[in-house]
Amino acid sequence: MSLQFEFPVNLTVEHFIAQLSHEANVQLASRQSFRTIYFDSFDWRLFLGGITCEFKQAQAVRLPAQQALSSLILRSIKTGHIIAETKLKNAPSLCKEFEPGIIRDTLEPLLEMRALLPVCTLDYEIYHLNIINKDEKTILRLLIEEHGRLNSRVLLQPVKGYDKIAEQLTEILTSTLGLTVTNEPALLTALQLQGRKPKDYSSKLNINLDPDMRADIAGKYIYSHLLKAIKVNEQGTIADTDSEFLHDFRVAIRRTRAGLSQIKGILPANINNYYADFFSWLGSITGPTRDLDVYLLNFERYKSSLPASIREDLNPLYDFLLAKQQKAQKELAKKLQSAKYLSTLSEWEQYLKDPSCQKPLEQNAKLSIKELADRRIWKIYTRVLQEGDAIADLSPAEALHDLRKSCKKLRYLMEFFQSLYPEQQIKLLIKNLKELQDVLGDFQDYAVQEHTLKLFSEEMMALNTPAGTFLAMGVLVQNLDAHRRTARKNFASKFEDFKQEENQSAFKSLFARTKPDHSKH
Repeated sequence: MSLQFEFPVNLTVEHFIAQLSHEANVQLASRQSFRTIYFDSFDWRLFLGGITCEFKQAQAVRLPAQQALSSLILRSIKTGHIIAETKLKNAPSLCKEFEPGIIRDTLEPLLEMRALLPVCTLDYEIYHLNIINKDEKTILRLLIEEHGRLNSRVLLQPVKGYDKIAEQLTEILTSTLGLTVTNEPALLTALQLQGRKPKDYSSKLNINLDPDMRADIAGKYIYSHLLKAIKVNEQGTIADTDSEFLHDFRVAIRRTRAGLSQIKGILPANINNYYADFFSWLGSITGPTRDLDVYLLNFERYKSSLPASIREDLNPLYDFLLAKQQKAQKELAKKLQSAKYLSTLSEWEQYLKDPSCQKPLEQNAKLSIKELADRRIWKIYTRVLQEGDAIADLSPAEALHDLRKSCKKLRYLMEFFQSLYPEQQIKLLIKNLKELQDVLGDFQDYAVQEHTLKLFSEEMMALNTPAGTFLAMGVLVQNLDAHRRTARKNFASKFEDFKQEENQSAFKSLFARTKPDHSKH
């Protein structure tokens, strides 16, 4: 039986109580003002996980006098049932700020490193009504939410032993008073009034292209999509709200750089080169902070990889990393507020908005985007196969690093143009490529971390760091080296999986064309 109902548009709480009084013996127990702030991550991880996070604050108290308290409530979107509730003065931002318990255990797997951010605020009145019988015993409780801009709502709270009363009142509410059953959270309606909707941001690329669109116009459309991602993550990156803002900011930059280097011959060379240099600079200034973010995010995993007896000896490394990250973050924030960054990004935005030339001179500008996509993806795919085939057991690390870069270019191109190909086929090919990328990424990351930790230990020698910390860091470096070797061993089998005949045939059927590719390498 549904227990939550929505008022019709023209029904006020005052009239509702008056009408209900004709049907039952109604007693107003209290009336109180509340504010609920709905929280989620910037990319809606809680909503995607099927829960809402509500921070409910009591405001003015009317009948009777009650102590104002604030509660953080996790609620199922599907059923409306409360999953967990706790009393708090303020809503924490990150999972690690919550006390251990069900709230933290529920949020942590969903949010991971993301911060809770306010997405919507509702101010409303709550009326507590009791339905009483002839003996003046409470046989049913009603909780009414009176909203200003939303339709008011009522929640039935059955009393044990009087279940039939709830059923009878449900009939009265729907048939006599015109209320409708609702399980939809008020959040959805409130967001709609703000012109928003859940999942209005995702870091995943979703670019819909017309196969016949002229290549230069399609290119600007792709870059505009990526620019939007850069801009929406800009303030969170500057404020260091959570590490994923900078991550998504950098991904959009890398994708833009890949586009400028791989979607060839569609923009004037001087324009292409100018902005390629700018986004290269942007990639370089964001790198140090992101690298330190990754060390901090990995720190608990680093600790747990060590013998229990020396885990706590690693803690001074965390303090060292945090100090470096905070310094790098301040420098980055300054650069992202500099004239060079702001003016060049604004110029790029204006260039993308300007109409494309009707008769472009660039060799690939007038091709259809589908034709250019086929050419470029096939060319980079064959390069990946050639580079992978050339790697033997004794090949240097640089060979795997070069292959990793080629795989990234191929992945970005496939993601840019995935709307041009059958959805299931292109997704499967991207998935297969990602598995190869993962092992190449692990090999590179472990090598870089191993090298960088050695450099950090040299810096820390001047800071009176305890000897036990260097011992713990030495063991950690050995662990990373073992992981790097494992990734190196795993490469051959992963590459064999990627180049299997079935995968090659799928690439060939989607992208290979008999026409020669005149675009340059």
